[in-house]
Amino acid sequence: MTDEARTTPDDARTTPDAARAAPDGAPVLRADRVGRVFGRGATAVHALSDVSLAAHAGELLVVRGPSGSGKTTLLNILGGLDRPTSGGVHLADGRELSALPETEVLDVRRRRIGYVFQSFGLIPVLSAAENVEVPLRLQGVDPAERAERVDRALALVGLDGHAAQRPYELSGGQQQRVGIARALVAEPSILVADEPTGQLDSGTAATVMDLIRDVVHSRGVAAVVSTHDPLLVRRADRVLELHDGRVLTAG
Repeated sequence: MTDEARTTPDDARTTPDAARAAPDGAPVLRADRVGRVFGRGATAVHALSDVSLAAHAGELLVVRGPSGSGKTTLLNILGGLDRPTSGGVHLADGRELSALPETEVLDVRRRRIGYVFQSFGLIPVLSAAENVEVPLRLQGVDPAERAERVDRALALVGLDGHAAQRPYELSGGQQQRVGIARALVAEPSILVADEPTGQLDSGTAATVMDLIRDVVHSRGVAAVVSTHDPLLVRRADRVLELHDGRVLTAG
């Protein structure tokens, strides 16, 4: 493969092992020249500078880079948890997520974006099923439908026999599977996962990443996943490399 050209909104580097070609059609989520600055003046930190990307349905886009490269900041902006200082994030319906009122951002996050956290983010006093159910409760989904969708989500991640267990009764890999089920239970069109395997051993990490990839491909979800693990990058359809808050120009 030749050295990577500068990444544009519809062009991130394809890994040698990726079996799927870059998709056609309009992206589900697009970031245009996004920048994020923390602080002001001489102490300002430029966490992101002029970053563009596009996420398409059925595609696993991996954001790779060392610690401090800006991966978490970028994913927080893509997931509607933070707003850029410059540039914008756009949805498939034409709305600019980063410019919406907070109430609309909350609605988009509840209905269209599933977020997976590195630290699992589970509520300790709730069972696996109850943790997965939280997004549906926030949407006001009928109890009978909630139960059915939770069962399907847990079965999807291979945890249908662990619904009653609390997080402390589950392994790290199982906890992250609960986190993935929770992110998917509302049937989002976008999945954002920030270092989802960062606290797992290499074997479990590979299994979790394979699960994410399979779900993305089978359900047509547009996924943006960050990692610094080069072995996990092999599961990606495309890769965006960050360094010091900027997209690298060469592979």
